[in-house]
Parts: sequence; C-alpha cells; structure tokens
Amino acid sequence: MVKIKTRSSSTSSASASRKIGLAGDTKKIARKKTARKKVSKIDAMKPKKPPTAFFYFMEDFRKEYRDANPDIKSMRDIGKACGEKWKTMTYEEKVKYYDIATEKRAEFDIAMTNFTKKKESGEFDEDDSQLDDDSDFDG
Repeated sequence: MVKIKTRSSSTSSASASRKIGLAGDTKKIARKKTARKKVSKIDAMKPKKPPTAFFYFMEDFRKEYRDANPDIKSMRDIGKACGEKWKTMTYEEKVKYYDIATEKRAEFDIAMTNFTKKKESGEFDEDDSQLDDDSDFDG
C-alpha cells in the first residue's frame, strides 16, 4: 500500500515546522550574552559588609542547637528552628546581638571611608604591582 501525500498534509507540516522555528528564534533572543563584570584589583580590596544581628545570633544558636539535638544535621532544620526562635525573642534578648552588629557596622564604616579616601587619592593605582606580590604562593 502506497501512501500518497496530499497538498493539505504537506502545508500543515510546513506550518508546524515554521512554528517550531519561531519558538527557537525567541529562545535565541532570550539567551543574549550578558557582559560579565570584571572585578578590578582595587575593588577586591574593598571592605566587606558586616553581617546583621540575626547572623550573630545564628552563630550562637547553631552551637547550642547542635549540642541539644545531635541527631539533627540538616542545615534546613537548624535554620528553621533559628528563625522561629528569633521571631519569638523579645527586644531585650536581641539587644546583645544588635550591639555586636552596630559595633561591626561602625568598624565597617570607618574602613570604608579610609578605602574611599585611598581610592580617590590614587594610592591604589601606584600599588597595583604590590597586589600580586602579597601572595604566599611562590610558583
């Protein structure tokens, strides 16, 4: 038995392939290459922002929680318990962690002002050769 192609069947397959082709084109447009940011050596020396009060609390809580519950090893479960505890704590209990966070934030602000002064004065531009020499690796 020989199958004979009719005109209507060939046009429907052609329109289907065109639809597929259009969908493929939109995917190509959506996947445009984005330019990656190049981090300069100066920006690598920029001070890092300090964590919030919650993260200082989380450090202490993790240690206590692991000691009390040695069978729970999932960070997800520990994180959930930590978040629940933080929500139920009063402001007076949180003050200790807020104080630590404000101290670290003040240190960061001082370091950041020093960094911006050095950057504006051009001090980093002269010291670019020294950035590579600080490595402990002698290879």
